[in-house]
Amino acid sequence: MKTTGFRSFILYLLVGAFLFGLGVFLYGLALDGGDWAVQPFNRHITGESQTAAEGRVLDRNGTVLAQTKDGRRVYGGDATTRRAMLHAVGDTRGYISTGVQHSFRSDLIGYNHVTGLTSPTGKTNGSDVQLTLDSGLCRLARQKLGSRNGAAAVYNYRTGELLCMVSTPDFDPQNPPKDLNTDKTGKYSGVYVNKVLSSALTPGSIFKLVTSACAIENIPDLDRRTWNCSGSVVINGNRITDLYAYGRLSFKNALAKSSNVAFSQIAVELGAGRMQAKANAMGFNRSFSLDGIPSAKSVYNVASASPDELAWSGVGQYTDLVNPYHMLVLMGAVANGGTPVMPYFIKRVAAPLGLEAKTGRAQAGPALLGAETARRLAEYMRYNVAHQYGDGLFPGLEVCAKTGTAQVSGRGDNCWMVGFSSRAETPLAFAVVVENSTQGSIASAGRLASALMVQAAKIQ
Repeated sequence: MKTTGFRSFILYLLVGAFLFGLGVFLYGLALDGGDWAVQPFNRHITGESQTAAEGRVLDRNGTVLAQTKDGRRVYGGDATTRRAMLHAVGDTRGYISTGVQHSFRSDLIGYNHVTGLTSPTGKTNGSDVQLTLDSGLCRLARQKLGSRNGAAAVYNYRTGELLCMVSTPDFDPQNPPKDLNTDKTGKYSGVYVNKVLSSALTPGSIFKLVTSACAIENIPDLDRRTWNCSGSVVINGNRITDLYAYGRLSFKNALAKSSNVAFSQIAVELGAGRMQAKANAMGFNRSFSLDGIPSAKSVYNVASASPDELAWSGVGQYTDLVNPYHMLVLMGAVANGGTPVMPYFIKRVAAPLGLEAKTGRAQAGPALLGAETARRLAEYMRYNVAHQYGDGLFPGLEVCAKTGTAQVSGRGDNCWMVGFSSRAETPLAFAVVVENSTQGSIASAGRLASALMVQAAKIQ
């Protein structure tokens, strides 16, 4: 009797383990079945291309960016357009992991939970993926970048639609260079990386927006205070310099002139604890998502910083790093009173019979700023453009912005501009960076941002 009871217990245990394992399998199948189906070992599905066999990728206007013809993946447009859309669409072999052809390959290849990879007729029917991106705007960004490395992004901060996402270096996916993976000159270094989503670069003075937000919330008489800039200041034995001796500066003029002397002292006055807390609240040291694709983290860490290191951190140097996509989201937050509408770039996924498997929509992100802090920061950024950069850079758009020029050891500067249009008719935010530049932030990043914002305003 005892033996029968023990055997029954073992049987129940095995049945329970089987049912548990079956449940785990079915859950995984429902959640990740599409990804399982398009793994590299299923070469009978994708062949050597590593990409979807049937579905098309289209821009917001229906322009075909990628499709399959005669069993071969082909890309639309001229060479400049193909290069501009490379990091959004992806390459044929799937090396660009953030591209649609990799991240949404199960949709493109036509996987569904009922019939798997085939239709009732036995044929593969891939879904079309339409993007919110405007290929013409992306092409303009690529043209303006020219031979320079960098990244550019523009989105509608009311609807969340990402209109432009361009990263360089790149290549033409229709005609990949033969030395793409063997070049030793560094010409293609980072070519598979979408810098909008996956890079983290020294920010320079665009980080002063974080220091400004911290100052707004912790220095009650901020707008009555002044700082004297004689061209440099010594903090903890380390000399911090400005381009010029700006003289007596109010806070808004210190930001407009981008005075390192003033902002280094402000950072030290605020202290490491407050600076760290504000940076964390504004999205540093965490990842953001674009339709499920995670971004690189912006980095700010002053836990063990000396006073002079804290000072340098407050002006965007030290070990500070920022991700362009995070800066785009942050600009959306400032424009929207502290809480961003999160960007998305998948407009819709359409099955062969016209059924929509997915439709993009606006979603609120995490609050990054208080409403009053966002309002005042926007006012200061508007002052930057009106009194320092010049409204002629963005005619009729009432842009609020901040530039940054980050010194990078052994190379040129990372030149940044981030901002947004405050006009209700043109709710556009942008983040652009030009690497290794010797032209200065306005002449490089500023001109790029100007061209993109003027053109983006026309397609709203």
